[in-house]
Amino acid sequence: MIDTVIYIFLAVGVFFNGLGSFGLIRFPDVYTRLHASTKCTTFGSIFTSLGVITYGVYHWHVDSASYGVLAIHAFIALLALVITNPTGAHAIARAAHRSGVYPKRAVVDKLKEKGDLSD
Repeated sequence: MIDTVIYIFLAVGVFFNGLGSFGLIRFPDVYTRLHASTKCTTFGSIFTSLGVITYGVYHWHVDSASYGVLAIHAFIALLALVITNPTGAHAIARAAHRSGVYPKRAVVDKLKEKGDLSD
């Protein structure tokens, strides 16, 4: 039963990581590519990490305590990924806008209207 849950977590994670890769190739500009890749890979990595954490916690109670270390490391990696992935995408999008790469099909561009982009 627990193996089925782990396989479902991993399948959902791989599916969303694949969608992020498809969006990275398919979308027209840097902003939509960042949106697709960041949202999908963050969500996919959450489920992949949940699969690893579930595996580690289950085997920690059944086999050995070294699997607990695996679960703890996967949880710490998950926290780091959830914090740094959106932050990095925001920094890349801001740097692209500051360097003159504007959205191709944007109706409203608040940063361009503002004039001064410095914080």
